[in-house]
Amino acid sequence: MAIDWYQEFVDLEHEPAADELVALFYFEPAEGISREEAVGRIASESSTGTWTTLHTLPPRMRDLQAKAFEIDGNYVKIAYPLALWEEGNAVQLLSGIAGNIFGMKALANLRLIDASFPPAYLQHFKGPHFGMEGIRTMMRARGRPLTGAVPKPKVGFSAEEHAEVGFETWMGGFDFVKDDENLTSMPFNRFDDRVALLTKLRDKAENLTGERKSAFINISADTETMKKRADLLAENGWNYAMIDVVVAGTAAVATMRDYCSDLGLAIHAHRAMHAAFDRDPKHGMTMLFLAKLMRLIGVSQIHTGTAVGKLVGTKEEARLLADMLRERRVGAVEKTALEQDWGDIRSAFPVSSGGLHPGLVPDVLDIYGTELVLLVSGGIHGHPQGTRAGAEATMQAIEAWRDGETLEEKAAKAPELRAALEKWGHYKPK
Repeated sequence: MAIDWYQEFVDLEHEPAADELVALFYFEPAEGISREEAVGRIASESSTGTWTTLHTLPPRMRDLQAKAFEIDGNYVKIAYPLALWEEGNAVQLLSGIAGNIFGMKALANLRLIDASFPPAYLQHFKGPHFGMEGIRTMMRARGRPLTGAVPKPKVGFSAEEHAEVGFETWMGGFDFVKDDENLTSMPFNRFDDRVALLTKLRDKAENLTGERKSAFINISADTETMKKRADLLAENGWNYAMIDVVVAGTAAVATMRDYCSDLGLAIHAHRAMHAAFDRDPKHGMTMLFLAKLMRLIGVSQIHTGTAVGKLVGTKEEARLLADMLRERRVGAVEKTALEQDWGDIRSAFPVSSGGLHPGLVPDVLDIYGTELVLLVSGGIHGHPQGTRAGAEATMQAIEAWRDGETLEEKAAKAPELRAALEKWGHYKPK
């Protein structure tokens, strides 16, 4: 008599139905476990199975079993019937395809690479409230990347100092001032004080420049506190809130998506803690899937790396992440991504940040094009002539790329860019 029934969750003849969700995994069986048994365990544990055969199984349960239907070396695709998933519940989705399966002793390593969402699943999610076009209309900025900077060092400034650096950032031509991931409401820089002072200087910068200015102010905390902070932002005329989406959690982000939308606030998603589970190429989940999940829930933008700055990530990964956020349809990439049609789900901006300066701007724009949020922080504040000149140098680098000039050609008539190149050149931080 069979003890387990994992083999019943493997069907290499199965063709996924149009309404089935398909997940792509990388897996390594533990010693003594065959590939088929390993993928059967993944499909079983993430759907209706358990470790042993059962004698109280209604026949209809067979229709709810996930099926491992394609094994290619250490990669497997698993199809999940739509009925396994609660409508509009991204938390429950993760409990299935990213739940207990990662702790199974039969697997030495397991990595969730991607999951394709069928139209019948997508229809229960709202996605981003604004989309890229809505954000551009909000900010009155077209034909170039949106730009922003974090006052550096990331924590330590008083609210007054933070706001003054922000003002210089805006006056240099940038659209946004950004809190960093670990700045919330500390004794030296209280959230309410920071909002009040930034509001005053935002209005001043807008009056002086005639441009729309905004900020990604970090509301991350427990959900009720985030609501109160979002209320304060709306009361002061802000159009954005920033949330550390990984540490806040899928449920909190889903709640805040609707709450912020009702207030007219877009969500800037910082990905702090993502590398705790996406950096290992053999285990955890990919940044691609995390970004995809956040578009599904409804953030307006999320960090996706630079490929040329200080953080891990290749050009190919950055482009794929950007496409997954920006495009309506994304084609499959072998062993890397599944085909996805987003239907009516709006787009979200990729955010490129981490170790950038004016000398690297063309490299980033070659990867992303202009449909992105470009964050250059230390690379403006470290400018020999100060923050405002650093922001101006960055805008000059953007203009050079747009006009087909080299940075050196542009620098001959742009002293701020020239000073930046004299300090950093085209240096790529490590």
